[in-house]
Amino acid sequence: MIVNYTAEGWEIIYQQAHAQLAAQLAWHWQPFGPSDRWVGTLSAIAQHDDEQRNWDGHYGLTPAGAPANFTMKEFALEQAQGVLNAARFQGRWRSLLTSMHLSTLYETLRGQNKSIDTFLDEQQASQKRWIKELHLRKADAQQAYDLMHWCDRLSLILCRRELPEMSRALEIYTGMDGQRYDVLRPEKGGPLTVHPWPFHDEQFSVSVEANLVRQLQFKDDAELAAALRDAPIETLTWEFKK
Repeated sequence: MIVNYTAEGWEIIYQQAHAQLAAQLAWHWQPFGPSDRWVGTLSAIAQHDDEQRNWDGHYGLTPAGAPANFTMKEFALEQAQGVLNAARFQGRWRSLLTSMHLSTLYETLRGQNKSIDTFLDEQQASQKRWIKELHLRKADAQQAYDLMHWCDRLSLILCRRELPEMSRALEIYTGMDGQRYDVLRPEKGGPLTVHPWPFHDEQFSVSVEANLVRQLQFKDDAELAAALRDAPIETLTWEFKK
């Protein structure tokens, strides 16, 4: 979950919804590569946070009983393996991009325990095999993954309300080609923009649903789950303009 504290309680966005927002952003890019790969890229982006574990123990709560933001939780090997296994059923291209994303996120954990190291080694070996089997240049895979990482990052900036005030720019991501992109809101209350502008439309909107929970503390995951089921839902919308 992505958890934001507000004056009225908690604003909670599911990670799967954040991934769907990332796919909306990718939709507005100028497509590149063969159409089957482009659709596979969109699928990889939209589903990169699937296979979340069911809540058990204190998976959904902090020790103080507040909803836990995803950054407060430890690496879940089960979820990483699950999202990769799900990608397998949509082909090697989506599997490749999903695997590259897992490597990017978790390579820093190498050396913590044998099971994580084995998983990371498997990703590197699989990526090399898929690139060879699909007759790809490594640069082609990197271009698609850079887009996936870019959209993931911008979606998180929006969902976590990280956009700076006073028209200040925030870096989204710099890909392997060295191109840096920044997001900002030039006018208070106005649309957002990205420099340089990467989208094929000059103006568009994207959205995500958030659960608004007013209760601040919970005794267990079941109570939090019940509050989320009953919580009002707000659609958060962002306008972008060149």
